[in-house]
Amino acid sequence: MKKNNTTEILSEFAADLTFENIPKKVLEHINLLFLDGVGCCIHGNTLPWTKKLMEVVVNNTDKQECTIIGTNIKTSVLNAVLVNSTAGHGFEADDIHRESILHPNSIVVPVSINVSEKIKNINGKKFLTAVIAGYEVATRVGSAAGTDLLLRGFHPQGTHGTIASAVTAAKLMDLNKNQILHAIGIAGSLGAGLMAAQEGAMVKRLHSGRAAEAGVLAAELAAKEFTGITNIIEAEYGGFLSSFSGKNNFSRSIDKLGDVWECQNTGIKPYTSVTSIHAALDCLKAIMKDNKISSNDIKEIKAKISHPTYVHCAWPYENQSVTSAQMNIYYGLALIALEGELFVDQFSADKISNPKILDYMKKINAEVDPEIESLGQEFRHMAKIEVITNDNKKFTHVEKFRKGSPENPVPKNEIVTKFKSLAKFAYDQKKIDNLQEKIEKIENLNSVDNFFN
Repeated sequence: MKKNNTTEILSEFAADLTFENIPKKVLEHINLLFLDGVGCCIHGNTLPWTKKLMEVVVNNTDKQECTIIGTNIKTSVLNAVLVNSTAGHGFEADDIHRESILHPNSIVVPVSINVSEKIKNINGKKFLTAVIAGYEVATRVGSAAGTDLLLRGFHPQGTHGTIASAVTAAKLMDLNKNQILHAIGIAGSLGAGLMAAQEGAMVKRLHSGRAAEAGVLAAELAAKEFTGITNIIEAEYGGFLSSFSGKNNFSRSIDKLGDVWECQNTGIKPYTSVTSIHAALDCLKAIMKDNKISSNDIKEIKAKISHPTYVHCAWPYENQSVTSAQMNIYYGLALIALEGELFVDQFSADKISNPKILDYMKKINAEVDPEIESLGQEFRHMAKIEVITNDNKKFTHVEKFRKGSPENPVPKNEIVTKFKSLAKFAYDQKKIDNLQEKIEKIENLNSVDNFFN
């Protein structure tokens, strides 16, 4: 193997990974990420944009082999992962790996469930091994691309999300390292997604679904000896990193591979909004709670943030859609001030166009903070909030690490509560409790075929 062939090294890692190689603490964390991802998919399949997609792609002539999560509908594996991964990313509730800017569970969870349904008789240990392989490879590739990919206008979910899907599917299919190499080389070539979608388009959700579909298709093609770009990650011309990020930091993809587990660097979202604003939301909540300040007491809110967060989230809110509300720092801070929360109920049709909320946003300003910028990419989610009250008192709070980040994790009981609050959109309490129990004991299941029965 050539030392500089990053794609080969990652393919071999995925092919050779066994359940016994994986530390217990990684398995414990992936279980929580998986639970969170299932909840996101269940709720996401009740949303109008996912229903529109189902109407287009699902029909009675499809193979009835894989479940649309949260429903009794079955369809082909490609249609199922397309719909379910769109659902998983459908309400900005999915997990986040900060450095790669990827939401792995909205892709890896549906792919692992649906491909296992198609193959049949996949036991829990093999299932979790495939899930972790998908997380590890895709987040490492995304971390090598970094924020440059995002700032060039590409949506990480649609670019290296394809690799997460391909590796997960290929591992479940028992593909060898050469076949996994080609699966990555096919999937990475199909990556797409433009960030202008964040300002209102439903298509942002679809980027995740198409990535999942492309990755499973890539694995199925690789199984039939269809070839992909064998040096896709590190190729100097037309490679993944050189094209999407404009740089070739491919060594980041393999540094400490098998020693440092990127699964553990993946955090949960307590808010159903873009992660980049979560530290700012935490700051405002802390100021208001600690100083007993109400929304009516506030004259001005100043948000100091990183350049990537500013570009990503600080554009003028124009009441375009739920998507734009979830991606916008002004809307998010306004709802925290007015309601103290930012979850499903804060994105209803009446609220995203409510004149009172739109007017309250006029009190909020955001700017790039040079000090935060100087700390580098690791602190791009950091925020400083200053609140000025009507009597001209000033209150400041700084959050380096948002709640839900690896450094400031959400407690398990809150993750379970989030799962149940999302799952209730499709299931009764008995079904929810049964599903939670299956997920918590997943490594001991003899088969995951009937996961939702």
